[in-house]
Amino acid sequence: MELLYGLGIPFLGTALGAAMVFFMKDKINKKLEKLLLGFASGVMIAASVWSLLMPSMEMAKEQNMIEWLPATVGFLLGIAFLLLLDSIIPHLHLNSDKPEGLKSKLEKTTMMVLAVTLHNIPEGMAVGVVFAGAMAQNAGITMAGAIALAIGIAIQNFPEGAIISMPLKSEGMSKPKAFLLGTLSGIVEPIGAAVTIALTSLVVPVLPYFLSFAAGAMIYVVVEELIPEAHSGEHSNISTIGLAIGFAIMMILDVALG
Repeated sequence: MELLYGLGIPFLGTALGAAMVFFMKDKINKKLEKLLLGFASGVMIAASVWSLLMPSMEMAKEQNMIEWLPATVGFLLGIAFLLLLDSIIPHLHLNSDKPEGLKSKLEKTTMMVLAVTLHNIPEGMAVGVVFAGAMAQNAGITMAGAIALAIGIAIQNFPEGAIISMPLKSEGMSKPKAFLLGTLSGIVEPIGAAVTIALTSLVVPVLPYFLSFAAGAMIYVVVEELIPEAHSGEHSNISTIGLAIGFAIMMILDVALG
């Protein structure tokens, strides 16, 4: 039951955020957008450190490995994996008119959804690998810590859901359809988490690598996408404040519940 809650909580965060399209005006306030982007960045950075990289090193030590080796290898592979996806998947970022990835004839709204979906892949992996560690029992990760990560990801998914559904509405899409696409952009998280759990539960010794792999993938999204979007134009100081708040909340969740 705890596993089902853990897989569903992040997706619920995306759905609730996407539902804001029914309650907010045509466009999300720029200052609020900056704050939310910064907040999401802070949560992901803190989760990468406390929920993924540190457990990876602790687990490697318990398995008589070189502590920093799995963390370093996995982290760099995670960066490379997201770099590859970023280069292949056609997508369009918020406040941008220049598509990235392979050339395609996809509609602008579709590529906007794909951009958020790309963000959600490492988050789903992170939740899945931490729950796999908790289920392994000898990995030094508690179920409470895994749920704390799921809650943290859900909190940062809320603004992501709003940030994708509101622009879709501004592009002329109906509110129900904008909500549906905003919600579906997060479906990759429980799917990715389930696949990761299935893979890591088969070979427990690779858990340190999977943990750091997820961390690398998340950091790539933060550095390549979220922070540049948050600091473009005016009011970049607001996004910095949001980052600090998100980092602090995720750190508290992980340490208090983990």
